[in-house]
Amino acid sequence: MVKRARVRAPKLAGRGGWINTGGRELTLTALRGRIVVLDFWTFCCINCLHALDELRELEAGHRDTVVIVGVHSPKFAHEAEHGAVLDAVERYAVEHPVLDDPELDTWKQYAVRAWPTLVVIDPEGYVVAQYSGEGHAHTIERLVQELEAEHAAKGTLRRGDAPYVAPEPEPTALRFPGKVLALPSGNFLVSDTSRHQLVELAGDGETPVRRIGSGKRGLTDGPAERARFSEPQGLALLPDDSVLVADTVNHALRRYDPATGAVTTLAGTGRQRRHGEPASGPARAISLSSPWDVAAWHGRVWIAMAGVHQLWAYDPREETVTVTAGTADEGLVDGPGPEALFAQPSGLAVTEERLWVADAETSALRWVDLDGTVRTAVGTGLFDFGLRDGPAGQALLQHPLGITALPDGSVAISDTYNNALRRYDPRSGEVSTLATDLREPSDAVLAGDDIVVVESARHRLTRLRLPEEAARPAPLTDRMRRGTTEVAPGTLHLEVTFEAPAGQKPDTRYGPSTRLLVSATPPELLRDGGGAGSSLSRPLQLDPAVPAGVLHVSATAASCDDDPDDPHPACHLHQQTWTIPVRLTEGATDRLPLVLAGPHVD
Repeated sequence: MVKRARVRAPKLAGRGGWINTGGRELTLTALRGRIVVLDFWTFCCINCLHALDELRELEAGHRDTVVIVGVHSPKFAHEAEHGAVLDAVERYAVEHPVLDDPELDTWKQYAVRAWPTLVVIDPEGYVVAQYSGEGHAHTIERLVQELEAEHAAKGTLRRGDAPYVAPEPEPTALRFPGKVLALPSGNFLVSDTSRHQLVELAGDGETPVRRIGSGKRGLTDGPAERARFSEPQGLALLPDDSVLVADTVNHALRRYDPATGAVTTLAGTGRQRRHGEPASGPARAISLSSPWDVAAWHGRVWIAMAGVHQLWAYDPREETVTVTAGTADEGLVDGPGPEALFAQPSGLAVTEERLWVADAETSALRWVDLDGTVRTAVGTGLFDFGLRDGPAGQALLQHPLGITALPDGSVAISDTYNNALRRYDPRSGEVSTLATDLREPSDAVLAGDDIVVVESARHRLTRLRLPEEAARPAPLTDRMRRGTTEVAPGTLHLEVTFEAPAGQKPDTRYGPSTRLLVSATPPELLRDGGGAGSSLSRPLQLDPAVPAGVLHVSATAASCDDDPDDPHPACHLHQQTWTIPVRLTEGATDRLPLVLAGPHVD
């Protein structure tokens, strides 16, 4: 808390106007006699959403003495649009007046420097305290009690109704849906976020089949009609056809069984994790923080833990959670999982070799390799955003929330604040735009040769035709599948052969021109030799106690045109991935030769 001298609170001004007041303009003079809490927020910010939730109890407990006023102060260009602010106020159930301040007029008057910032104004119109960040609700509660007692004694406290005017609800089948899942039946399951439900839609993507959850905010297990969620988001299908749910504002991982309709809690305490609390251990004993999406990948459920800028994993066999990537600091840094930085990861998609991540606040597309290394395909930082196609190093996104793996190995990006669906092709390194004029797309799922997009701010699913090249499976040369190979237990010599095509030479300008990545399923198959390295050959130590498994091998090599007269020769990237089922057999071969000869990527 920053204590201030008795300074008169500056007036409230914003060219966007007022929301939740029935069209009236509020002034601090008209609110004299009440304790006013200004909440400077922006709807992209997970910390701001946490602060909104923290203020609900204060709002409910002091309705006749405290007036909370949200001052919406945008970071992204999309957040400066008045219609988007109107949507956000409804989406996040903001039940107090909001000043839309697109040009940060009031933000500047109060010398605010961070989202969220809370300013407390006493009944006489003076600023008495200012707090930055989340987690201050209890401190403000104590301050409010002191101000109530002080100004009641002075006769300067005026009690009355709040100036909040609720908007008229709209009768739509979905209301700000978040994520979508294709069910084995051909139907779709949608997280109907602002109504605190899951909704199963028929294959047309429009007709409700059933609703899961009572529609009331809460954390309650049980049958579909009595269970309660709180702003659910991510959905993932498990091998037994049950569904995992990222129950975002309950800070919990839930399970929905379509066969019985039952909802149970798998992870989380129902309370938001605070700094310094354990982040690994028994799943029901560890507090989560705004899980936004979930994905099943190599035997674990990965969680985009937006509230702490990390990736976590839930182990269904051990019923534990662990941190898998991210330090909990906010930023964009690649590298080994424990050293990487994320900023509000909000969307996940999987292929066998990669876990794709929509890193919302850095407007970035990231991925995690099989060895746990975090890498960036698109994006450069917290304040670098826009709508630009082209080479990934120059392309721009704006706060993407969803990722969808496509049949050809590329991914579709729900580029939320650009109101667009984008595509990144790892083979060409290019970003392109598939569709525009969508309203805050937050997720998408494949349906045959179509892609079904969640238009969150249009409260519907929208079906689009995929480009022909994206709907085709990747060529076999991009992903080599083999029959079971019998190999000897112990040391297996892996050798990947690569020769630069005629007229080219290895590109060693920035270090080694080759990279080899090896992992195994189950992981115990590899005693040694897993992970990434620059050499295309290495010994692998196979555990004789594991009779069979799968080796995952990915190789890349860079080459350039061999033209001494060209100061800027064209460069090429050669990539290939093998999935190799192996059976350990005494007396079998101890060598595994592979040839990197797939198509190159310019």
